[in-house]
Amino acid sequence: MNPVSSTRYGDWLVKVPAVTLSFWIIKILCTTVGETGADYLAVGAGLGQGLTRTLMASLLAVALIWQLRTRYYTPWIYWLTVVLVSVVGTQITDLFTDKLGVSLYVSTPVFAVLLAIIFAAWYRVERTLSIHDIVTRRRELFYWAAILCTFALGTAAGDLATEALHLGFVRGAIAFGILIALSYTAWRLGGNAVLTFWIAYILTRPFGAALGDLLTQAKEYGGLDMGAMWTSALFLSVIVALVAVEQYVVDDRRAVRMAD
Repeated sequence: MNPVSSTRYGDWLVKVPAVTLSFWIIKILCTTVGETGADYLAVGAGLGQGLTRTLMASLLAVALIWQLRTRYYTPWIYWLTVVLVSVVGTQITDLFTDKLGVSLYVSTPVFAVLLAIIFAAWYRVERTLSIHDIVTRRRELFYWAAILCTFALGTAAGDLATEALHLGFVRGAIAFGILIALSYTAWRLGGNAVLTFWIAYILTRPFGAALGDLLTQAKEYGGLDMGAMWTSALFLSVIVALVAVEQYVVDDRRAVRMAD
């Protein structure tokens, strides 16, 4: 990552990763862990929804403060925060749906409107929504607010499609996968990079949720019955491996830059 002008931003560096194939793979894995991890902790581990929400929200607060206090992109801190945001975003939607009885037909557009308000405020203040410009704390706060909302919205939209509209896990994963592919195609054909990025980013959440449900749910419900614990452990292992490689690359590049 290249440092920005010291007269404008001090010693701030871009705080988020480059958008590469690895970025999207890790993001999708994180969304799946958000779905399966929340289910395992609340049900499989017997913590219950209330304790799980409190624990995960507390861990997210710690990770987010840690992320905000860093002065440059640190892969393992960033992706730890994303995993926790994924779990908490899932729990927010589950709270509205299961605890408060809010219909997915209501919560999905509500989260969409809330996300639109965040984007509007972000653009009004900063005049950009590009993640390549996350070089100040205020922009980073807007960024994480949007990220949390995308996870809540994606969870609601995914549940609406696969459960309320009876699309099912397989067809749901295929449908959202096609929409992501269309977003990529639109970008390749010259579509607005910022718009297509955020559309794809939102869509990876229901895609990952549908994939997680497909792997964990019992066969009589259309799943593969792998279980939330094993699915979460498998995906977390892949995330750790990919992030470890990215951390090594970032540290190596930073060492070379400092040596120069």
